[in-house]
Amino acid sequence: MKQNSTHRLLVLAAVSAGLLSACGQQAKPEQSALVEIDKDPYPSTYQPLPAQATLITNVTVLDGKGGRLDKGAVLFKDGKIVQVGQSIAAPEGATVIDGEGKWVTPGIIDVHSHLGVYPTPETKSHSDGNEMTNPVTAQVWAEHSIWPQDPGFRRALAGGVTALQILPGSANLVGGRSVTVKNLPDRTIQDMKFPGAPYGLKMACGENPKRVYGDKGGPATRMGNVAGYRQAWADAQDYQEKWEKYRREHKEGKNPTPPKRDLRLETLAGVLDGEILVHMHCYRADDMGTMLDLMKEFDYQIASFQHAVESYKIADRLAENNVCSAMWADWWGFKMEAYDGIRENIPMVHKANACAIVHSDSDLGIQRLNQEAAKALGDGQRAGIDISRAEAWQWLSANPAKSLGIYDQTGSLEPGKNADLVLWSSDPFSTYAQAERVYIDGGLAFDRQDPASWPVQDFELGQPGEGDVK
Repeated sequence: MKQNSTHRLLVLAAVSAGLLSACGQQAKPEQSALVEIDKDPYPSTYQPLPAQATLITNVTVLDGKGGRLDKGAVLFKDGKIVQVGQSIAAPEGATVIDGEGKWVTPGIIDVHSHLGVYPTPETKSHSDGNEMTNPVTAQVWAEHSIWPQDPGFRRALAGGVTALQILPGSANLVGGRSVTVKNLPDRTIQDMKFPGAPYGLKMACGENPKRVYGDKGGPATRMGNVAGYRQAWADAQDYQEKWEKYRREHKEGKNPTPPKRDLRLETLAGVLDGEILVHMHCYRADDMGTMLDLMKEFDYQIASFQHAVESYKIADRLAENNVCSAMWADWWGFKMEAYDGIRENIPMVHKANACAIVHSDSDLGIQRLNQEAAKALGDGQRAGIDISRAEAWQWLSANPAKSLGIYDQTGSLEPGKNADLVLWSSDPFSTYAQAERVYIDGGLAFDRQDPASWPVQDFELGQPGEGDVK
């Protein structure tokens, strides 16, 4: 009897254990869905202007990539370049423009603009370009400061600018994200964003960060600047590894908890992942050399040095490392790190087979970037540097497009690319040349012959005087 009771108890225990085991299996939670971060939470809502087939004939064509065609023609349709040549038949219903004595080029792309973040009227309430609260503010985005009503956009359009990069200011080591826009002002910045263009990251070296933060706890020196970058990138690597571990464990069937989002490190990790392009405010050759070493230490790519007045000293290294230089034609000497600038900077960089760009950094200069390129071209020629007009136009279209990651879409007159182009009244390297017609995606965005079509922004209308009020 005792043996049977013992046997019964053992059987019950085994059954109970099995039931508990089965319950435990049923209670095991299902694997949660993989958490992915939306990398485009503010997508472009850009809509091109209505476009009709257009053939411009009998013009001098600079194709933007170094070629020139006299007595040439350009055909574009449905927003795209269809053909560039000398004998092109007009499709049925196409608009035909005889460009006798005129020139056609790709639209100008300005890689360094603060339109919208430092707009006109220039009041303190409109000054939204520098988040001077920490040396590293990678979490801020320039597009969240841009005022699309800035009349500077329309003035730049009248100067032949079809696209531009808008950056935060240069107070911080890491100033925040930049954005590339089509120069077709609309109600919101999302309506202007260049579809598919990568984000940029504005960084700054040299005098500005140490001047701004020297009395705020640092950095106060150039070595402090570099220490600040290195710590920021080291933190970004750690953040990157946490997310990689989370994804790896999720793939293995585990149920990991996703890391807490950090918007500052998220942007920096985007650079390390190759998704965001670094555009770095840097004047001196030694500073640029240090930044190239920093780039290699943390394995990311600098797309361009901005301002770069001493690029001529290290042009060979810039070419080797595939880094563009965005430069002024003749600004120099306004602070110590700009003191060793020379007028031949741009042509010297070009002749070293490095990527040379003419930029503005000015709401006035952006209106005549063709003339800035002409100054640099002339200074180079006077120094014995032989560069043709066709080659020099690369500084205004192809090279800027390459540095912004949009050369597959714009920057040169090639079949299949966006019809972003300018019809100039004469040689665009002339002081007297005017942009007569500016097309963006084949739509006529500016027509100098039709003043009634020129938009006027609210703040250009003025305020009525007290006596004018009825």
